[in-house]
Amino acid sequence: MNTIKSEAVFFAEGECITPLGWTLQKNIENLKADKSAITEVKDKNFAENPFYGAVLNKEKLNQKFENLAYQEEFSTLEKMILLASENIKNTYENALKDKCGLIISSTKGNITALENEDISAYFLSNLAQKIGKALKIKSQPIVLSNACVSGIMAISVAKRLIQSGAYNHFIVIGADLFSKFVFSGFQSFQAISKKPCKPYDKSRDGITLGEAAAVAFITKDKEKIKNKTYFEIIGDSSINDANHISGPSRTGEGLFQSIENAKKEADISAEKVACISSHGTATLYNDEMEAQAFTRAKLQEKPVFSLKGRFGHTLGAAGLLETVITLKFAEENLIPPSFNYEKHGLTLPLNISSTFQEKEMDIILKTASGFGGSNTAVLFKKHHS
Repeated sequence: MNTIKSEAVFFAEGECITPLGWTLQKNIENLKADKSAITEVKDKNFAENPFYGAVLNKEKLNQKFENLAYQEEFSTLEKMILLASENIKNTYENALKDKCGLIISSTKGNITALENEDISAYFLSNLAQKIGKALKIKSQPIVLSNACVSGIMAISVAKRLIQSGAYNHFIVIGADLFSKFVFSGFQSFQAISKKPCKPYDKSRDGITLGEAAAVAFITKDKEKIKNKTYFEIIGDSSINDANHISGPSRTGEGLFQSIENAKKEADISAEKVACISSHGTATLYNDEMEAQAFTRAKLQEKPVFSLKGRFGHTLGAAGLLETVITLKFAEENLIPPSFNYEKHGLTLPLNISSTFQEKEMDIILKTASGFGGSNTAVLFKKHHS
């Protein structure tokens, strides 16, 4: 176990917009009411036949964005980001001037700009610069685009850069669109589910795609934290097992090593983990890989849940969105179910959460895995001010 303790860094507050709600609190309320962001979509811009997805109402998005009174023109993705950022921007306005960094996590950014042959609008660097200017963050923005681990890895990068002394705080943003480009790509893999996805279930047959924007304020300064409950980022690790461009390791090697390294930094044993907010895409190989990794890490008895059965896979936003949702439930000592899970479909006996459970939540593990063999694990410890 580690003997050197790095400076503490805290996840102070999160926010999000999804097709399930325009605020974090509304998303939580709707999840408790057993509502879903995933609906049947009939849009021939994406596909000839109806399909399931989690797609924002763009008319409502535009209406809500008008209330922010920005003068510049913004894309749909940029409106999602700024709308999700508004509360945190206002709450931590003074901190944004105090060695504050900005990380934008996205796999495809303004991907729809390519349909209009607007190449410059597509560049992730231009997106980040535009958002940084709108939020009045003076530091050079950082773009993190590492497949589906991007959102949770952004928290890890923010923590490490704060501990390096280069920054005092970070605004971390994860956002991606439901686009024809991505949808057709997963269709070519034959990876799209015929129904709302069912992580870990015996009848799972692939992913459901979604879109969302999530925002978090990360800081080393407890005096800046406004919430009564907040979370210390006590351990993190990212390991690429280089197994395959799209197929996960059959042994879960990269995810297993990521978890073990995070536990080592946090100086905790597996017994201390209250629950696991997993990646849980509902593909045959991803869910099985996670079962291997969690079992090897001696976490097989811990409640595991995936939120993708309600939000779909939101790509670069997924890791951050799921962290924001998970930690909000943890404030209430609630473990959510792995939505749509009915019958165990793994070769190993993981403890898949099937209902809302009340449990004292102290330490939470969030994991993610993605194309190219990427894996990330982050541990959070709850505190009360």
